[in-house]
Amino acid sequence: MKFGGTSVAGPEEIKRAAARIVGAREGGARVVAVLSARGKTTDELVEAAYEISERPVAREMDMLLSTGERVSCALCAMAIHDMGHEAISLTGSQAGIVTDSSHTKARIIDVRAERIREALGEDRIVLVAGFQGVSTDSRDVTTLGRGGSDTTAVAIAAALQATVCEIYTDVRGVFSADPRIVPDAVKLEEVSYEEMLEMSASGAKVLQLRSVEYARNHAVRIHCRSSFEDAPGTLVLPEEETMERPLVTAVTHTDGEARVTLSGVRDEPGVAGRIFGALATANVNVDMIIQNEPVGDDQLADLSFTVDRDELATAEETIRSLGDVSNDVLKDERIGKVSIVGAGMRSHPGVAAKVFETLGGSGINIEMISTSPIKISCVIDADQVPKAVKALHEAFDLGADAVREEDPTGTEHRPTVPS
Repeated sequence: MKFGGTSVAGPEEIKRAAARIVGAREGGARVVAVLSARGKTTDELVEAAYEISERPVAREMDMLLSTGERVSCALCAMAIHDMGHEAISLTGSQAGIVTDSSHTKARIIDVRAERIREALGEDRIVLVAGFQGVSTDSRDVTTLGRGGSDTTAVAIAAALQATVCEIYTDVRGVFSADPRIVPDAVKLEEVSYEEMLEMSASGAKVLQLRSVEYARNHAVRIHCRSSFEDAPGTLVLPEEETMERPLVTAVTHTDGEARVTLSGVRDEPGVAGRIFGALATANVNVDMIIQNEPVGDDQLADLSFTVDRDELATAEETIRSLGDVSNDVLKDERIGKVSIVGAGMRSHPGVAAKVFETLGGSGINIEMISTSPIKISCVIDADQVPKAVKALHEAFDLGADAVREEDPTGTEHRPTVPS
């Protein structure tokens, strides 16, 4: 069971989470709970770091940021003890979360869960601080990046061969679009790992991308549900366990990316490798990439790619450090991305055309395009994102008021072909 920051934000929320944990234990399950830092604690710790230093040392930043989850676990353990059950709180390193040494965005490489198993064998509820671990070489505290508690929970579930990994959050599950933008967005009963991976990568923040990737690789069933009501949420499952999928499952978006354009890139072997190799070394995650074919006599091209806005400064600094790869480095901090995701797209032509026609009919200009077998993403002006999400959601009949067919049992389901 994993509880996010809003689920442990204050004393009442922590007691509610503790009651949910105790209820699962009294129902016969052995329980490991992973907790995030309370509310805005992580943001406050980051702010405190920058009040002291303009460029905080990454190792010390990890030491600082890892404290928030430890506080949540200790407080929740106290609440569980008051409810008559034995509980033990563990840091990430105590729980056996072993990572690489990439400070502030480490990756889990092993879970040595002996201490967790020992505590479960003693009939204790185990509370693990999310978002953190210990590096295998330096033995330093590391953190996993934003949303890393999801990955902690899935990794522990995999190591323990848990029946399910329940992710408790402040929403009721995964929706067909952000309900704050599309009021008639519907909660999805289930999505496949592949669909959820594409949704997380293209802006859906309900589950962290790496946690879904880890779940797929280790066959962990995820149940994303609300901390504030006892109702089913959304199951994330292997595709072969899901029902026949609709053409489009969801519309996702993000306005948290930035674009970097390198003008005058030499059109010769190895240049792209130098650029993106340097970005990888700097731990910058690149999303969409477009390069045009040179048409002039100078054989120079333009190369554009998108990154998370928080990584823009690092990306720009990395590119400029290469010196001679391009004539100039331009940046745009105000881009948005809207995507449609659906396993049913594999077997139906004309989906891309419908996306482009819908956006064009709404007066929205497309600046970059990226596709996969089950996703189409378009970079647009950031201010146009809400309009684009609404238009696509309506065009593919994803809303609660859309016409649905009835099967012989009387159960409603979405059409699997375009309207």
